[in-house]
Amino acid sequence: MLTSLLGAWALAACSPAETAAVEAHLTDCAPCAEEALRLRDAVGLLHAEDSLDLDPMLRSRVLEGCLDRRPARIPTPAWAAPYDAETARLDALLRDMAEAEWRAPVRLRWFDGERQAARETTVAGVLGHLLAVDGLVATGIGLPDPMPSGALPTGPGAGPQTRTEVYWALDDAGQRAQAARERWREQSHALIRDVSFLAAEDAGSGGERPAAPDRRVDYGGFTLPLRDAFLDRAFECWLHAGDVAQAVDYPYEPPGPAHLNQLVDLAARQLPGAIAARRRSGLAPPVRGLAAAGAPGRTLHLEVEGSGGGDWYIPLDSPGTRASPERTVAHIALDDLEFCQLAAGHVPPLDAAAGQDGDPQAIQDVLYATASLSRL
Repeated sequence: MLTSLLGAWALAACSPAETAAVEAHLTDCAPCAEEALRLRDAVGLLHAEDSLDLDPMLRSRVLEGCLDRRPARIPTPAWAAPYDAETARLDALLRDMAEAEWRAPVRLRWFDGERQAARETTVAGVLGHLLAVDGLVATGIGLPDPMPSGALPTGPGAGPQTRTEVYWALDDAGQRAQAARERWREQSHALIRDVSFLAAEDAGSGGERPAAPDRRVDYGGFTLPLRDAFLDRAFECWLHAGDVAQAVDYPYEPPGPAHLNQLVDLAARQLPGAIAARRRSGLAPPVRGLAAAGAPGRTLHLEVEGSGGGDWYIPLDSPGTRASPERTVAHIALDDLEFCQLAAGHVPPLDAAAGQDGDPQAIQDVLYATASLSRL
């Protein structure tokens, strides 16, 4: 009788009582246990363990179809669309999360300039981190700061790591588990809403004030144009959603090609400044050649393969020089997802390049600079 139920058990088609009876029998019957394992392995071959999530770009395609029929009065800027999509995807992952899963351990990783670093937190702590750092963009467009008044140190603006540490210190684990998603979701919705109105107002101002993409967000020690700040937050939201999904053993897909390309482009455009910053801090050798600002200089060809990739030419001598394909001294080829993992500090710099050719020092400078874009 129980042997005849093994096939149904492997397919998870037994009633609770039958399942309990079969599993009790398997603990005492070696032949049936062996047969059960074979059947379970066979069932695993019947279908792939695909993500239950919808296509990452389905939401965008549905919205695009709707907007073709009735254009939005206040459209979301194209540069804010990746943040809109990634926050919606993470929110969908969190929607049905059990209370215990909010306390699942999550390991956050980055590259501190010389070596890989890590910090342990929980799923709720990840949401707190996103909330605190997204608050930099929120305050940059006039929304309330999610950090309590007076909580941050005085002096120069507090950066992402300081804000995160303060938030974690102030917010006990129980409160984070209960309120993190709601507070983060409300803030992300407000960011998309207000920046859409801001871009629309600026477009109608007749050039009398800086357009929204040109406004800058203070990250404490450096600033980013508002356009790049939204891409930066989309990049971090996607990567930390992957951290959360891994912690709760759930598959998670990368962004769609158009959005992934914007995120790759953001990292590539930041490389000249990152190379210069490493030189100023003594983490990279001094520049080999001098060129006047705007003049062509030594260049590295960065080829990012995959649906989100493309070709970028990186000036090596200084951010002020002009990249010139004719003066290319090195070439690096990476997969788009591997490039993003490198920019997130998840891959050791010297292990990342799928292909490389040319000046080894230039290649090393760019790989380390890419990893140095990461932070907590």
